[in-house]
Amino acid sequence: MTTFKELGINQNLIKGLSELKIITPSRIQSEVIPILLAHDTDLVGQAQTGTGKTAAYGLPLLEKVDPSKKVIQALILCPTRELGQQVAKQLFKFTKYTEKIFTEAVYGGAQIDRQIAALQRPTHILVATPGRLIDLVKKKAVDLSHVKTVVLDEADEMLSMGFKKELDQILEFLSGAKNKWLFSATMPHEIRQIVNQHMSPDAHRIEVNKKEVVNKNIDHLFVITQEADKLQVLLEFIKSQKDNRGVIFCKTKAATKTLAKQLIAKNVSADAIHGDLLQKERDKVMRAFKNESLQLLIATDLAARGIDIADLSFVVHYQLPDKDEYYTHRSGRTARAGKNGVSLAIITTPEVKQLRYLEKALHLSFKQVR
Repeated sequence: MTTFKELGINQNLIKGLSELKIITPSRIQSEVIPILLAHDTDLVGQAQTGTGKTAAYGLPLLEKVDPSKKVIQALILCPTRELGQQVAKQLFKFTKYTEKIFTEAVYGGAQIDRQIAALQRPTHILVATPGRLIDLVKKKAVDLSHVKTVVLDEADEMLSMGFKKELDQILEFLSGAKNKWLFSATMPHEIRQIVNQHMSPDAHRIEVNKKEVVNKNIDHLFVITQEADKLQVLLEFIKSQKDNRGVIFCKTKAATKTLAKQLIAKNVSADAIHGDLLQKERDKVMRAFKNESLQLLIATDLAARGIDIADLSFVVHYQLPDKDEYYTHRSGRTARAGKNGVSLAIITTPEVKQLRYLEKALHLSFKQVR
């Protein structure tokens, strides 16, 4: 079994990884790290959510940064505030025993003046959502002229959130960067457009288990019921899960709000996140979920972008998603870091056809549980 030392990672970073109980490299890490360490290059990596992509690009990135130069040398673009904060936090933890490498995260929904002030401090790596980065560039509040490496993390999510124009602008502006690394769970047409337009034709392409777009440690289950009985089926499932925590997905904001009210009325420890919430309301719900005072999070596909909560035992599809990649992102919230998880779809008879389509498109096998 390969070790991080054999991949070329230095001992001080390995010490930080060991404290985080990251001992054995995942497949994406084993394949990507040696390429990114060896030379300046463009790379396109496809791997499902929860396979360790942050360390796959983060460790080589930290190796390439020169701590003595107090300028932004690397830019990581993320779809959401949550993912941006999480990436910055992880990089900070990786560097516990190395020379100080400073990472700053900037994102929409927070005061821009505070972020501008924070960027006055020495910053080596900038983690940003595309919209907020454009705002900062327009205000001449950020200097990207020394950036050698650009990372697009969860590129498909950034596109599905409507950031294509911003990504094109940023990549155009940073066309001279020596390294462009793109990571995505799925490869829709728009991602291929970005690769063709902004990356070298010689870019390395790494696909980890392309046929297993969805994590193989997940049990995919389904229950067929009447629309009117869905809530009862859900309550029975939650009861069977005891104290286990999970996320329940709905397609619309209205359905999310309604389900949250119904569950709270049944004394279930749940709350919802959706597009109508103010950022501070969303933060409050996410804090309660992260510190485990909430057992269940009810979310729309868009609101759940970038969420990464450790130890989620299950996800429930209260309504099936419109797109097959949404199923990938939803179910990828569980069974992270080598653990097992459950993905339960509660469907009506007419929806069986859609389930069979997902099975075929994503190379999955769904098991009926009642």
